[in-house]
Amino acid sequence: MSNNTYHPGHTVDEKSNGRELSGSSQDAHGFHDEAAIGMGSPGDVFGSEDGHDIKYKTLSWPLVAVLMITEIVSNGMLSLPSSLAAVGVVPGVIVIVFLGVFATYTSWVLIQFKLRHPEVHNMGDAGMIIFGPVGREILSAGTIIFAVFATGSQILAGQLALSVLSDQKLCTVAFAGIFAVAVTLASIPRTLDSLGFLSIVGGVSIIVAGIVALAGAGAMPIRPGDIQIAVASDFTSAFISITNPVFAYAGHFMFFILISEMKRPQDAMKAAYVLQIVATSLYVVFAVVSYWYIGSGISSPSLLSLSPLFSKISFGLAIPNFFIAGSLYSHTASKLVFVRLFRHTQHIHSHTYLGWGVWTVLILLANGAAFVFAVGIPTFNYLVGISAALFASWYTYGLAGAFWLHDTFYFEGGFRGWYRKPVMLAVNVFTLLAGAFICVGGLYATIVALIRASKEGELPSPFQC
Repeated sequence: MSNNTYHPGHTVDEKSNGRELSGSSQDAHGFHDEAAIGMGSPGDVFGSEDGHDIKYKTLSWPLVAVLMITEIVSNGMLSLPSSLAAVGVVPGVIVIVFLGVFATYTSWVLIQFKLRHPEVHNMGDAGMIIFGPVGREILSAGTIIFAVFATGSQILAGQLALSVLSDQKLCTVAFAGIFAVAVTLASIPRTLDSLGFLSIVGGVSIIVAGIVALAGAGAMPIRPGDIQIAVASDFTSAFISITNPVFAYAGHFMFFILISEMKRPQDAMKAAYVLQIVATSLYVVFAVVSYWYIGSGISSPSLLSLSPLFSKISFGLAIPNFFIAGSLYSHTASKLVFVRLFRHTQHIHSHTYLGWGVWTVLILLANGAAFVFAVGIPTFNYLVGISAALFASWYTYGLAGAFWLHDTFYFEGGFRGWYRKPVMLAVNVFTLLAGAFICVGGLYATIVALIRASKEGELPSPFQC
């Protein structure tokens, strides 16, 4: 751990580059007073917002839950039935449920870390506390890269949906461009609260699309009951299939940014519980029922295996989720840079030409890069897998262990704090190791799959119609 770590009674401010500032809102254990959190405590990201033109801390926990559901329960869900076909229904369901429980635990650790460090706005800020300036830059860059790639993945999902709906009457690049424009427009609002209504539409749309898809699979089954309890497979194929549910939960990289805009950050765990209950339940039901009715030949995304009518209806219903989730990702990448540039300046809270000009440029850059990467790089889907292995494995799982170890060490008596909680110590060491395993295994499996696809000529041409 870095020597620039956070110590009890002090906060590490973004502008201080590691210099310690007094923090009067903490108790002896490093916890911040709940009344101070979200009310402008000294280290708070946005401070007191009284009298400001632009107010960020307006999100209620139910709206945060909806934002989380919209972002996480998206096109990743549609690949889960094919994962069950690859590894078998029992291992697949066990992995989905276990990862849902695991993600709930790591959500709790991240939220506790945020409450102890209200100056943390994103994973880069957390990296500054744990690892120093190098950690800040690596975790900030990782957040931006993963968010831009995730935006590109949503653009491709929208491209596919529009192609199915139109029977491919336009060039797919044109569909991707149309969808990228929609994502860009939706991501322009400066505050997440402004995306609240859209997020409700997006969350409802993917749930309804999933229900309609199950109805379509049941109404016109292909090979009902053609399922396997467990499937023997090589490491690469099995690991890629297992990491589909791993990355279906990969939304933790946004949690700090979401919590920073809450009225009451101490209610964040309520939103996390709602998210994980909805996500895990929907994932299991959707994956099992789809696999049962369609059989072992199910496609990824699974909507392609439905009858033409139900495929079009389901894709049409899912479109709002695809572009709204994409807008949340590009908003996240832009917000990280914007706050890094203008924290504690008038441009954060006021309608200045410079503030809006920089924000607009950041939004255009994030979405423009996502579009170019998605349609211009033949290996883009594999790059998404690589970025998920490199970053999402740590943001969703591994880093939670580091956060717990750091705060327990500094707030509860050093090594004695660890030894007094042997079960928690073991759990969080396991969490660190699990993040490392997913990272290394995901990188290996994705790179091997990329090499195979290249040798077999399966990579598409750039900007292909």
